[in-house]
Amino acid sequence: MQGNKNTYTSLIGKMIVTKEGKRLGFVKDISFETKSGELINLVVKDATPYTRNLNLERTNASELLIPYNSIIAIGDFVIVSEEDLI
Repeated sequence: MQGNKNTYTSLIGKMIVTKEGKRLGFVKDISFETKSGELINLVVKDATPYTRNLNLERTNASELLIPYNSIIAIGDFVIVSEEDLI
């Protein structure tokens, strides 16, 4: 079963793309609920101009956040549903 899980370190640095192939940036960090361990957001590093124009939530340091529930698949890339972002 361990082979099916994505570890924290395996996600950091992966490119984030929409299912249509638009590049959004790279995974900088992951935020989660400390009590339950529920994953909440991906913190975006090197956001593209397209990503900066989306109405995404931001951290106090103005880093863009992508809701974890918008993730469709994780492989060589983190693929997200753009419909869940807007």
